[in-house]
Amino acid sequence: MNSDPFGALRKFDSRQGREGYLYSLPALEEQGVEKISRLPVSIRIVLESVLRNCDERKVRRKDVETLANWNARKPANEEIPFVVARIVLQDFTGVPLVVDLAAMRSAVKRVGGDPKIIEPLVPVDLVVDHSVQVDFFGSADALRLNLEMEFKRNRERYQFLKWGQQAFKTFQLIPPGIGIVHQVNLEYLAKGVLTQKSEVRGQRSEIFYPDTLVGTDSHTTMINGLGVVGWGVGGIEAEAGMLGQPVYFLTPEVVGVHLSGRLKEGVTATDLVLHITQMLRAQKVVGKFVEFYGEGAASLPVPDRATIGNMSPEYGATIGYFPVDQESVNYLRATGRTDEQCAAFENYFRAQQMFGMPRKDEIDYSVDLELNLGQVQPGVAGPKRPQDRINLPELGQIFRSLLQKPVKDGGYGKENVDPAMKHLVQLNGSAPRDGDMPGIDPGEELNKAEMVTNRPTPDPAKDLKGADPFHHGESKIGHGSVLIAAITSCTNTSNPSVMLAAGLLAKKAVERGMRVDPAVKTSLAPGSRVVSDYLTKTGLQAYLDQLGFNLVGYGCTTCIGNSGPLHPKIEKAIHDYDLVAASVLSGNRNFEARVHQNIKANFLMSPPLVVAFALAGRVDLDLTKEPIGKDKNGNETFLRDLWPSLKEVRDAMQSALTPEVFRKLYRDFANQNPKWNEIPSSTGDIYQWDEKSDYIHEPPFFKDFSMEVGKIENIVGARALGIFGDSVTTDHISPAGAIKASSPAGQYLISRGIRPEDFNSYGSRRGNDLVMTRGTFANVRIKNLMAPETEGGVKKYNVPATRTAAATSGEQMSIYDAAMKYQKENVPLVILAGHEYGTGSSRDWAAKGTRLLGVKTVIAASFERIHRSNLVGMGVLPLQFSEGTNAQTLNLDGSETFSITGLSDSIEPGKTVTLEIERKNGKRDSVPVKLRIDTPIEIDYYRHGGILQFVLRQLLAQA
Repeated sequence: MNSDPFGALRKFDSRQGREGYLYSLPALEEQGVEKISRLPVSIRIVLESVLRNCDERKVRRKDVETLANWNARKPANEEIPFVVARIVLQDFTGVPLVVDLAAMRSAVKRVGGDPKIIEPLVPVDLVVDHSVQVDFFGSADALRLNLEMEFKRNRERYQFLKWGQQAFKTFQLIPPGIGIVHQVNLEYLAKGVLTQKSEVRGQRSEIFYPDTLVGTDSHTTMINGLGVVGWGVGGIEAEAGMLGQPVYFLTPEVVGVHLSGRLKEGVTATDLVLHITQMLRAQKVVGKFVEFYGEGAASLPVPDRATIGNMSPEYGATIGYFPVDQESVNYLRATGRTDEQCAAFENYFRAQQMFGMPRKDEIDYSVDLELNLGQVQPGVAGPKRPQDRINLPELGQIFRSLLQKPVKDGGYGKENVDPAMKHLVQLNGSAPRDGDMPGIDPGEELNKAEMVTNRPTPDPAKDLKGADPFHHGESKIGHGSVLIAAITSCTNTSNPSVMLAAGLLAKKAVERGMRVDPAVKTSLAPGSRVVSDYLTKTGLQAYLDQLGFNLVGYGCTTCIGNSGPLHPKIEKAIHDYDLVAASVLSGNRNFEARVHQNIKANFLMSPPLVVAFALAGRVDLDLTKEPIGKDKNGNETFLRDLWPSLKEVRDAMQSALTPEVFRKLYRDFANQNPKWNEIPSSTGDIYQWDEKSDYIHEPPFFKDFSMEVGKIENIVGARALGIFGDSVTTDHISPAGAIKASSPAGQYLISRGIRPEDFNSYGSRRGNDLVMTRGTFANVRIKNLMAPETEGGVKKYNVPATRTAAATSGEQMSIYDAAMKYQKENVPLVILAGHEYGTGSSRDWAAKGTRLLGVKTVIAASFERIHRSNLVGMGVLPLQFSEGTNAQTLNLDGSETFSITGLSDSIEPGKTVTLEIERKNGKRDSVPVKLRIDTPIEIDYYRHGGILQFVLRQLLAQA
């Protein structure tokens, strides 16, 4: 039976033959609570959850009152317990989450409890979308061959997920080859309004409530474009949510962004989101809600809104929300949702007085910003960060400037280099770029694919002549050459306008007889099969195919680092000449070594620009003035000659999308994917751990589990494991891409009898802590300032002091090997870092690996929201330097010994504690640092050694 302490439960008619109840926010306002109708819409949706779940245990009356009285200019410094309606996962983060749940069940069994108490209490959807890699491309067979390779590599992981599907009753699994989690969420999983059967006033009825969620991917915010409140959390926090814990967060500021005007001809949604990313990063919106409103927001279709919501992590916000209006309802209907769902969605929000796009001065925001859509210019972002936007005409000049700029200033340090210098690469054969795969024996396809997968020293004699038919002939490459061109990522492939624009541009290029250079690895990886349907219906896919943008898979490919190998001779040329080559992609992230370990300059852009730069073959030019290339008659062709008009795009869209297509493609997943049905599955409530598996391993988090809670104590005699600068991402801390044979993880896999070509990726190995701990801080581009002369996960092992010998600086070794040496000496470890530590993906292994290396605290100038939360969730203490203080201003080189004093069971969130520094010359310094445990519940998590231990003890105590 639902509680109703505020008397806000009211009857609701969805006007489709269904009646029920809702928790009325207007009724709450009528009772004298502050002007709820002036609250940001996103705050009101969270308030509804707090009101509906108010039980005086997890959610108190005080929590409702605090949020209802939200002060725009100075929000109360209180934590909000947000009970979400559902949780979404992708497989890179989802597999380790299910591994943890399985380990918790094993732990419960060991202490004599009922393993079934570990069961998700809210619906959980896991979409397998991160495991496909671009091994095959430029061929009509690329999709099939890549899918076969995916199943071959990931069979153990998929068997484990199938066990999870039968073991947990509220767990739905969407198999590979369907789409990217965020696009699947937008097009299928999201319902707008949900219902729950309940007893209301003595009778069985239904409670209607808004769709809300968290997801284990930072781009969960894409769903904000549909008016659904949701954001990315680490897997650790998501597990707690699955097991009944609210998602706790501090009462946020809400930044209003008033959009006016319209986008100009030739400006895409991608250009808009890159503009917004640069603008809001500069406004420092980290940890804040952003809400878009106004006539300009109303003019944007839901796919454009979703593009903007998707990149909330890139501009740093918790969410990038668009309120519900008629456009939202139209999108639900257009994507195949039922009339009943659409009516309930619209009428619920009307009943709550939250329907329609707010206008100027109707809502109270903490900060109000203005953006005229008519001022947005075409642009790209890069070469290392998504917020570094570049106006399209300036790209060539900026690239040439960065090429010669010193490395310490963010450049590439190529002094006295002629950027026009190109190096001849003779690629295998001379096959034409016709999309065929000559010479492929279907029976040998998988063996051939292995030859180009994670192979450190490929054998040119065995080089693939079918997997990459475009890698034939002669090519000249140099600094600025485009070697990867990928239409990929949920950000843009969810948007028909930019995808159709890419197809229309390809059509015009093909009709002029233009071709893409053989050195460019081209690929098309949409986030949904719906994209293929409308590109085929409009006839545009054929033109994309002729330029090499054949379909390679439905999933996160190049954007997550699954770009696959380049031609061995291209890799050799990059290495021999130390080339700063480029990738162009329609993704959302371009951090160092994320796209490909050997591609140093990575630029985000719209899908049509990806095609244009693939044709140009280089980024060191001004596409608005310089020709892309020559047509079949030798005439120079410019971007303006190929760019489709807004009318052409709209005409194509009208003939492309129908609700029936969405209903057909999102029905009966198993029968649409026979290879998934071939995967065997174990059964039972307890997973039978197999020590022979190198993908799934029981993690050590519950190895010595007991009901006894630890104490919060000072950290004494710690040594630095790493000293890092600004903008260290979760990709730097825990890479997702290829595993080098020479790395600790690679050496471990080799010791297990695994060949380098079978390593797969770090992302696919996240179910195995033995691999992932060795991969922590192993990114090839990470720069540990304790070993400034080199890149990669290395440090100098400083031998700890003993009673008979002083501390000494010893040999250089991997961070993992040094951490293991320190563990043998029982020496605690610290990480020191600059601003925006942990920016990027919501990667729980960035925190898990940190803990398993023996790191007790991370001290940074500032933290990205999710990673800070993940550190607390793993029992690692986040501390923050005062403004203007960092490892460099303190002259730290890693030879020091550190202690943290002022810690005790009575500590409070945000308290100042002391960092004690003892230098090798005996001098001591004391530095105040802020405790970045932000909420009272996080004190409990830290005291218990982590959020999972806290939840497990709660569940066992209640059983």
